[in-house]
Amino acid sequence: MKKNYTANEIREIVKTENVQFLRLMFADINGIIKNVEVPISQLDKVLDNKISFDGSSIDGFARIEESDMFLFPDLSTWLIFPWGNEHGSIARLICSVHNFDGTPFAGDPRNNLIKTVETMKESGFSSFNIGPEPEFFLFKLDESGHPTMTLNDQGTYFDFAPLDLGENCRRDIVLELEKMGFEIEASHHEVATGQHEIDFKYTDAVNAADQIQTFKLVVKTIARKHGLFATFMPKPIAGINGSGMHINMSLFDESGNVFFDESAEQQLSETAMHFLGGVLEHAGGLTAINNPTVNSYKRLVPGYEAPVYVAWSGKNRTPLIRVPQSRGLGTRLELRSVDPSANPYLAISAILAAGLDGVKKNITPEQAVDKNIYGMKDDEREANHIHNLPSTLHNALKALAADSLLINVMGEQLYNSFKNSKDMEWDRYRQQVSEWEREQYLELY
Repeated sequence: MKKNYTANEIREIVKTENVQFLRLMFADINGIIKNVEVPISQLDKVLDNKISFDGSSIDGFARIEESDMFLFPDLSTWLIFPWGNEHGSIARLICSVHNFDGTPFAGDPRNNLIKTVETMKESGFSSFNIGPEPEFFLFKLDESGHPTMTLNDQGTYFDFAPLDLGENCRRDIVLELEKMGFEIEASHHEVATGQHEIDFKYTDAVNAADQIQTFKLVVKTIARKHGLFATFMPKPIAGINGSGMHINMSLFDESGNVFFDESAEQQLSETAMHFLGGVLEHAGGLTAINNPTVNSYKRLVPGYEAPVYVAWSGKNRTPLIRVPQSRGLGTRLELRSVDPSANPYLAISAILAAGLDGVKKNITPEQAVDKNIYGMKDDEREANHIHNLPSTLHNALKALAADSLLINVMGEQLYNSFKNSKDMEWDRYRQQVSEWEREQYLELY
């Protein structure tokens, strides 16, 4: 359970737990964790929001002439890392970025999510609960500590030792996460060799995004202690499944889960259906945010369990959105396209905004598609009004550029920073010549 610490409570914990260093964490435009580490002698300065940094040095943040920024710690994110060092414990606080005048920085992804949640509350809802399912691969390290392309096992879905040689590493990750307050629901080997998944209990939107960032840090840290390298790259190896980060979501008000209606068809409320319709309506633009790397689109291809088509179902796993069978408080939608390279603050904010747009406009989704879409012919998909997700980062960015709602939700500064970063990534990629191209064309032409 998330605790709202006071400044004095934190001061007391620092003394009793011998905390000597404090990491102030935040995320750049691409969701990469950044941090400033300060000695505990600076604690009062931290608690008074007086720690500044150069925002012009962070990808997607400020221009050099307006670079002075402050870190405002969210005291509810106080956490002591289980690993520490010989000098004492190390703690962290996740921060929001503020301008020099103290106002929230519009280019901070976490501030953007907080703003979208506030808009949701103004619409009469109390919480947007998120249950993420991040997947990752474990590769062996070489003698110099650099990642190799050698997977750590030959296991597959739900296998165990000796086939799943990542079992001990995964178990240690779970134990470390539980020490840090995570409620772990399951951990297992995934479908692809060397691929793993650890699921943790749902929580509210901002806390969920914070937890995803913390989860990635813990996974990478513990993997290193086992002589392994953990990567959340969506598709590190061709020919096998890539890594997704399915997002389970539910919307609550003071009366409970508003997606559940016992008297409705499939016990899904009108709010649930309209929210679903909004996410499907904005699926193209959402893809740029939920799948933000060139590599993301190597995962979003038929045949490897990743969604390719914009549709929904309660019975099969080929569409973009699945409605799990659980009802009551557990009624939820599962968006299956998101991958772990996504900035969780941007992704959750955009998904929430798209769903709320569906609720506001009473957008009704097409009928559920309960047969394998991969097995359909083109004319059958067309008859069922099923269209494709963008197939490249370039096409996804064009879809985002045409989606005024998502641009407005991001805001001009955040959108321009994201677009510029991704345009540069695409330009760098398309100028490269791959080994596949040489094998195909060098001798042929």
